[in-house]
Amino acid sequence: MTDEAILAVLERIAREQKTTRELISKFVYAMVENAEQEVPEFMRRFANYMHDLHDIRYMYEELGHPTPRHMLREMERCDDRFRQLLNRLHTDGGAFEKVRRDMASDPDNRWDHTRFLPKKGETNETGKSD
Repeated sequence: MTDEAILAVLERIAREQKTTRELISKFVYAMVENAEQEVPEFMRRFANYMHDLHDIRYMYEELGHPTPRHMLREMERCDDRFRQLLNRLHTDGGAFEKVRRDMASDPDNRWDHTRFLPKKGETNETGKSD
C-alpha cells in the first residue's frame, strides 16, 4: 500500500470517528435533557431494583417456600428509601416537583396536581415541616 492510500484510509477512519463521537454526544445530551427530565436515572434504577425484589419474593411463594427474612428486611429498607427519594424529588425544586408544576398549568388535566405542590410552612407526608 502506498503512503497516499494509507493516508486516505486514515482520513476516512478519522471522519468516521468524528461522526460517531458527534452522534454519541447528541444521544447522551438528549437522554439527559429529555428522558431524565421526567424521571431521573437513579430513580428508574431504584424502582427496577424494588421490582426485582418483588419478583424474587413471589418466586419463593410460587415454589411454596417462605420468603427469607433477609429478603423481607431488604424490602422494608427499600420501602423507606423509596419514600425518602419520592419526598426529595417532590420538594425543594426536585425533578418531580418541577414536572408537577409544569403539569399544573395545563387546564385540561383530569387530576388536580396543585394539591401536591409544597406550600411554605406546610408539613409533608412524614409530618415534618419542609
